[in-house]
Amino acid sequence: MFENLQDRLGSILNGLTGRGALSEADVSAALREVRRALLEADVALDVVRSFTDRVREKAVGAEILKSIKPGQMVVKIVHDELIEMLGGEGVGIDLNAPAPVVVMMVGLQGSGKTTTSAKIANRLTSRDRKKVLMASLDTRRPAAQEQLRQLGVQTGIDTLPVIAGQSPTDIAARAVQAAKLGGHDVVILDTAGRTHIDEPLMVEMADIKKKSNPHEILLVADSLTGQDAVNLARNFDERVGITGLVLTRMDGDGRGGAALSMRAVTGKPIKLIGVGERMGELEEFHPRRIADRILGMGDIVSLVEKAAENIDAEKAAAMAAKMAKGKFDLNDLADQLAQMQKMGGMGGIMGLMPGMSGMKDKMAAAGLNDKLFGRQIAIISSMTKAERANPDLLKHSRKKRIAAGSGTDASEINKLLKMHRQMADMMKMMGGKGKGGMMKQLMGGLAGKMGLGGGMGGMPDLSNMDPKQLEALQKQAEAAGLGRPGGMPGLGGGGGLPGLGGAKLPGLGGGFPGLPGLPKKK
Repeated sequence: MFENLQDRLGSILNGLTGRGALSEADVSAALREVRRALLEADVALDVVRSFTDRVREKAVGAEILKSIKPGQMVVKIVHDELIEMLGGEGVGIDLNAPAPVVVMMVGLQGSGKTTTSAKIANRLTSRDRKKVLMASLDTRRPAAQEQLRQLGVQTGIDTLPVIAGQSPTDIAARAVQAAKLGGHDVVILDTAGRTHIDEPLMVEMADIKKKSNPHEILLVADSLTGQDAVNLARNFDERVGITGLVLTRMDGDGRGGAALSMRAVTGKPIKLIGVGERMGELEEFHPRRIADRILGMGDIVSLVEKAAENIDAEKAAAMAAKMAKGKFDLNDLADQLAQMQKMGGMGGIMGLMPGMSGMKDKMAAAGLNDKLFGRQIAIISSMTKAERANPDLLKHSRKKRIAAGSGTDASEINKLLKMHRQMADMMKMMGGKGKGGMMKQLMGGLAGKMGLGGGMGGMPDLSNMDPKQLEALQKQAEAAGLGRPGGMPGLGGGGGLPGLGGAKLPGLGGGFPGLPGLPKKK
């Protein structure tokens, strides 16, 4: 979503950080570029103007600390103002009210209200252990009520039975009554939308609000609509009074201006963002983390949370035990590739790693993308159990059979086997004897730089940390220099990997065998 803005701001601010001293003219020239970048990203004009004015005021009069270059100070000011523009602290859905808490979903037709209602219900059920009832108040759109019922069946969440001919306000009253009788904690009302804002829609929303007395009124807006989403939010807020925003399609290739403008214009927090089609692809909106991503600083905390949600702890422990013995077969490789896909693929992971966001384009140009992972998993799935456990069995005739089964060719199978050999060698090094193996030394060294203690040779057990501890870890990482675009301290400069002499990715000058089989540069 923010890639264009990230690239533009990254190049502008990198130009500043290299300078020893900054004049007012330098700051003004940089801010002109920042203004242009924000306007191109579809951010509302008055929001851009107030943003650049605040940055200039702080940057020109800023007291520069002796240990910090002036350019880095400007980056920090831009970063702080971005967080402020996005809303300061993240705000979740407020359920602090007598049960059943009524959550009313409003928005235009096609913005994803029904799917988002089901995603929120699924999130409240699985993460917060709440009993949720969903009710569709959309009597106009064909099969809208059936769509919500089907989503309820899919997620195992209760939906209000449909009675033909009832008005939306009567359905709202019946839903609240049914939730009280059924002992539900939360009622989600999925209201009707229109293709545009009109008077009958607003009157209907006001009537439903009066009848159901919702604790939360969430506006669902498509983040790809740009400037118009801001007018939409303003209109709904003036007529109905929204308590928060949910932005859908944040995984799209839009320019991100709606997200940056809507909070500033309405004063209402963005509570959740939809990052994909699947039921689990809904995330809380954290202004600091989004600002970090926009400025290419990575987002360690989100990466750790994604890992905690998607990585099977027992599998990880079994893998660690095998690695310690230096064993690594093709089943393990398939597991690793599947885990990476679950966490958003190579692009998603790289975008969250400090100093690595700029590597995505280079990797795509080198042919290293998520389709490659899919093909490699298909190749491994086409092998027998014995072949996966012992890749040395794979001679020409077997490769021909696997290629036919996976829709690939022998050269791709050879690349996969080469990659597996390199990774297996690396696992032996990492699990080798002497001072607990290379992996422990690397992790211990990295943890030492961040002032952390704990398991795995110095790295703490991230899966058992609560959100506050993770935020503290992020701050420690930033203090140690891990959050800066300039790379990691003592790790070979621009975003390099520890102990591997800088950013050595395959085909990009080096050859880090942990990534799928591209040749080393000769």
